[in-house]
Amino acid sequence: MGLGVRWTLHGDGRTPAPGAVVRPDERLSWPRTAGLGAQHVVAMFGASFVAPVLMGLDPNLAIMMSGVATILFLLATRGRVPSYLGCSLSFVGVAAIIRAQGGGSAAVTGAIFVVGVALLLSGLVVQKFGARIIHAAMPPVVTGAVVMLIGFNLAPVTARTYWPQDQWTALLTMLFTGLAVVCLRGFWSRVAIFLGLVFGYGISWLFDRLFGKIHSVNGGPEATDHWRLDLSGVSKADWIGLPSLHAPSFGWSAALVALPVVIALIAENAGHVKAVGEMTGDRLDDQLGTAISADGFATMLSTAVGGPANTTYSENIGVMAATRVYSTAAYWAAAGFALLFGVCPKFGAVVAAIPGGVLGGITVILYGMIGLLGAQIWVHNKVDLRNPLNLVPVAAGVIIGIGGVSLKISANFELSGIALGTIVVLSGYHVLRALAPAHLKAQEPLLDEGTSSYDSAVAGEKDAG
Repeated sequence: MGLGVRWTLHGDGRTPAPGAVVRPDERLSWPRTAGLGAQHVVAMFGASFVAPVLMGLDPNLAIMMSGVATILFLLATRGRVPSYLGCSLSFVGVAAIIRAQGGGSAAVTGAIFVVGVALLLSGLVVQKFGARIIHAAMPPVVTGAVVMLIGFNLAPVTARTYWPQDQWTALLTMLFTGLAVVCLRGFWSRVAIFLGLVFGYGISWLFDRLFGKIHSVNGGPEATDHWRLDLSGVSKADWIGLPSLHAPSFGWSAALVALPVVIALIAENAGHVKAVGEMTGDRLDDQLGTAISADGFATMLSTAVGGPANTTYSENIGVMAATRVYSTAAYWAAAGFALLFGVCPKFGAVVAAIPGGVLGGITVILYGMIGLLGAQIWVHNKVDLRNPLNLVPVAAGVIIGIGGVSLKISANFELSGIALGTIVVLSGYHVLRALAPAHLKAQEPLLDEGTSSYDSAVAGEKDAG
């Protein structure tokens, strides 16, 4: 079997025929393929560049490793699953908690490395036993709750760190970004976060010219006079250079804070593979374990040198849906552009200079959207929250995760926030399910229809053989 690096030219290589799609093993002309690759980089720019900044990690290293991770993913799936891998926002809350506990960048990347190991092992288990094991261990009621508490747990970061730096810029950026998400169409709606960043940059520059320096907090406890947009680091940065690397460090407390994110990542990856399969018309459920393992390995590789996690990106699914071009050649081109951006420190300095007020306006929407994805999982899978078997563990876990409730185990170890909330939801659901009367358990199937039917088909083929 090949590595998925050979493509046939689609039609005349210019424009797909009406109703036609460019399949993963096809491509348009190389100039058009390169343009599509650049479009994919822009599509993931908003979240994938904001995330490392919010986590306190090097944005240049993040984008460079995203290119490496994408190449590894395409090779692992042998070109069957078109996807771009970028920095996951699911870890922003984890980084905030670890840093609040006194941990540095090494502790953050060490905790995420452990998540990468867990993700790799989960993928291998799925390859061995089939996708149904995911839905049995982590049904939609659980995954929805975990995704929700991961997003909403970030609310204090926006309210206490970013918004106070420049409330008016934050408000205007939030309004503009919201309008861009809702009112724009096609590709432009997919890059609404990026457009919000550009708008925020412009407003910050304008306010500096009109009103001078602002007196507010700026990453520290005390308010100071400072420019909203400080580009002094950009002029000092080199045009060409390798990003700074560092080794991870490991600790139990940091790892336990990060591990719940595995549930969200598996749910995201399963949704990504299924969405791509539906768009391309291919049955890709057999690739789910491989895709999860590839995400885990890519995350381990990135964090081993000081970068963030790298996982599949839903923004790029939107680009594929809009263009109807699913060629993996475009993703190879995107990975090439990412590698070039990664060795340009000046580009990273521009990203790192994003004003705090701009981040405040962006994250109000971004963090809320992450949290509400959990509710979307419930709605899509018709989770009945009137059923106490679902309601009780979700109610307790979400409040614990969002409110930052803690459980002190010893003088040096405690569970709190995301970690404790996830444990309550996951263990609470399965314990209650084991003890609940039959009529409560009959109200929700454990298996996703699409996945279970695929597994049944595979089982039938094996029996026939």
